[in-house]
Amino acid sequence: MLTLLKKYYVLIFVILFIIFGTILAILGYSQISNYVLITGSAIVTLRLGAQMIATLRKGQFGVDILAVTAVVSTLIVGEYWASAVIVLMLTGGEALEAFAANRAKRELTDLLKRAPQTAHLVQKDGTTVDTRIQEIKKGDRLIVRPGEVVPVDSTLESPTAELDESSLTGESMPVTCKKGDQLMSGSVNSAEPITVIALCAAKDSQYQKIIELVSAATNSKAPFVRLADTYAIPFTIVSFAIAGFAWAISGEPVRFAEVLVLATPCPLLLATPIALISGMSRSAKNGIIVKSGGVLERLSKIKTVAFDKTGTLTKGIPEVSAVTPVGNFSKKELLLMAASAEQESLHTLAAALIKNLKDNYTKPLEVSKLKEVVGHGISATINKQTVLVGKADFLRSSGVSVPKKHESNAMTSVWVAIDNVFAGTISFSDSARDESISTIKHLKKLGIKSIIMLTGDASKTASEIGKKLGIHTVHSGLLPSQKVDLLKKMANRPVMMVGDGVNDAPVLASADVGVAMGARGSTAASETADVVVLVDDLSKAWQSIFIAQKTISIALQGIGIGIGLSVILMLIATTGIIPAVVGAGLQEIIDVIVIFNALRVHSVKF
Repeated sequence: MLTLLKKYYVLIFVILFIIFGTILAILGYSQISNYVLITGSAIVTLRLGAQMIATLRKGQFGVDILAVTAVVSTLIVGEYWASAVIVLMLTGGEALEAFAANRAKRELTDLLKRAPQTAHLVQKDGTTVDTRIQEIKKGDRLIVRPGEVVPVDSTLESPTAELDESSLTGESMPVTCKKGDQLMSGSVNSAEPITVIALCAAKDSQYQKIIELVSAATNSKAPFVRLADTYAIPFTIVSFAIAGFAWAISGEPVRFAEVLVLATPCPLLLATPIALISGMSRSAKNGIIVKSGGVLERLSKIKTVAFDKTGTLTKGIPEVSAVTPVGNFSKKELLLMAASAEQESLHTLAAALIKNLKDNYTKPLEVSKLKEVVGHGISATINKQTVLVGKADFLRSSGVSVPKKHESNAMTSVWVAIDNVFAGTISFSDSARDESISTIKHLKKLGIKSIIMLTGDASKTASEIGKKLGIHTVHSGLLPSQKVDLLKKMANRPVMMVGDGVNDAPVLASADVGVAMGARGSTAASETADVVVLVDDLSKAWQSIFIAQKTISIALQGIGIGIGLSVILMLIATTGIIPAVVGAGLQEIIDVIVIFNALRVHSVKF
C-alpha cells in the first residue's frame, strides 16, 4: 500500500480533491467547491510549471508549456471542472505510463527477481548445507533441486539433466544435458535433483554478468524518451494558432480554453517512453539485452553492419576440411594415425582431429613413446610404427622428405609421416555458422545496404568466407587498433559492429552500436558493447535491428495518432460544440489509444 502511495501520490491527491469538490457541489456549496478545484488544480499546475521551467533551462522547448497553458486558461475563464479534468488526465497519464512501463519491463525484471541468493553445498562428509551464493568457490560440489536456478557456471556431475534456458536464450524447449556438459548459470532445473561442480565463483558466472547488464538496462534513461519534443514547437504553434483563431472569430475567451484543452500533450509524452521500454522488454524476451532506450534509437537507423569473422560469422572451432594422402596411404589410415598421435594434445587442431575420427565411428589407437615438441609437432609409436604429425619443417628435421608442392596449401594444415615416409596432409577450416547466410539476407531486407567484414585473418581465408556469405567488402589482416581506425572512417553511419572476443572490445566500444555475442564470448566484449546477445545465435543481430525499427516506428505512429486526433478535435472545437469538460474527457480517450498502440511493441513477431 505504501509503495502505491509513493508511486501515485499526485494522482491520488487529484482524485481526492475532485471527490471533495464534487461532494461540496452536490451539497449545494458551489462556491466552496470551486475554491477546492481551483486550489487543487493550481497546486498540480505549479508542479507542471516547475517541470516546464527545468526543460527550458536545459535549452529544450518541450510540450509541458501546452499543459500549463491549458490548465491556466480554463481557470481564468472559470471552467474549473475542465481544469480539474485536465489535471486528472495529466496525472492519470503519468500513472498509466508507470503501469504500462512496469508491464513492459516484465521480462527484464524477471531475471532480477529469479537471481538465487543461496546454494546447496555438499560438504566432504556428504552432508548438504545452505550457503550464500557469494561464498561459492571454484570446485565446490552443489545440489540443484527441481525448479531451482543453477547458481553458478558449472559442470554436470549427474548422468543427465533437463534444463529450462528460456529466460536466458528465449528458447522455450527444454535442453537435455549429459555428464560433463557445462551448464549456464541462470538455467532452471526442470526434472530431478542434480549434482554440479562449480566452474567459478558467483561474481564471475554468466548469470551474474547478465544480472548486471539487465540492472543497467532497467535503470537507464534514454536520451530519446522525449521524442515528442521534436514536434513540440510546430504542434504548440499550431495549437495556439487554432485556439487564437477560435477566440478571434467568436469573441469569447472561453473558446480559446475549449480548443487548448484538446491540445494537452499526454499522447505525445506517453507514446515514446512506453514504446521504448516495450522494445527493450521484447528484446530481452528474445535473448537480447539492450542497455538503454537510446541504443534502440540508434539501432533503428543503422546503415552499416560490420562483422568480426572468427567466432562471429564462423563457428570459431577448426574442423577437418580435407584429408590428402600420398602414395599407397589411404585417407582412413592417414586420419587414424594422425588423430591417434594427437589424442593427448591440448592443441585445437588435435581436438578437431579427434572429433572427426569419432564422427566416423572410429576410436583412436593406443600410443606409446609419445613426445611433443610444443609449437612444432608430435612423434608417437602406434602399432610399432613411428608417426610424425606437425609442421613440414618438423618432419624434415626428423629426416622425412616433404615435397615442396605439398607446402603450397594456403589453408591451415598438418603434415604426417609414417615410418619416416611422407604420408600426406590434413587441412582444417573454420566453417561459417549455420545462421550466417540467413542473417546477411535478413539484414539486406531490413534496408542495410553496407555489410562488411573486419578480421585479422589472412586475405584468402577471409575472402572465401565473405564470398560464401554474400559479403562483398572484406578487410583482412587487421589488428584491433586498425579495426577501430577503419570503423571511424566509415561514412555510411550509424555503424553496428558485431563481435565476440577480447580483441573485439575496442572496436565494439567505438561503433555507434556494439553488439557482443555474449553467451560464450568474452566478458570484456559484453561490458563494452551496447547490445549483448545471451544465446549463441548470430540471427539475433538482425532481430535486434528489426525490433528497434518496429519500436521507433510504433512510437512515431503514436505521436502521429496523438497529434492527428488532437488537431481534428481542436478544429471541431472552434465551432463551440465541444465544451471544455467534454474536450478534456476526449483527450483521456486519446491517451488510452496511444498507450495501447505503444504496447504493441511488446508482441512484435518476426
